[in-house]
Amino acid sequence: MDNLTFRPATPEDAPAIAALIMALMPFLTQHPSGKGAEQFMASVGIDGQRRYLAQERYRYHVAMEDGLLAGIVAMRDNAHLFHLFVSESLHGKGLGRRLWELARDEAIALGNPGSFTVNAAVRVMAMYRHLGFVPEGEPVAHDGIVDVPMRWTQQLTGT
Repeated sequence: MDNLTFRPATPEDAPAIAALIMALMPFLTQHPSGKGAEQFMASVGIDGQRRYLAQERYRYHVAMEDGLLAGIVAMRDNAHLFHLFVSESLHGKGLGRRLWELARDEAIALGNPGSFTVNAAVRVMAMYRHLGFVPEGEPVAHDGIVDVPMRWTQQLTGT
């Protein structure tokens, strides 16, 4: 992971971003095949990514390794961690933390007071806890996925 580069995402990144998210569907959907999550899958597909990337309320960054997409992070409205995805081959190696810290630090520099939300897929809650997020409610099932509302607050985490 020493050869990672980080940069803001562009609309040209939409196909690679969509492919990365689709490859991680078994971590996100209730059914490993994605059955029942067709609406969610469409929202994170190429056209969905292009729509998000075109809106000022979303800020995306990509991590590239040897010219290939290794991970993405997106912040919505400078307060909601909208996307945080890392290639499965890099899970557990710190890239998720690096992407989160990049997005968090940029948001704080742009005026966020140090409080962020995320809707964490149940299967990856442990990672979000490791980053300092705490659950704010019960799991919510919708569109073939189950997620848990979580919050990160600078005062709670000490970072």
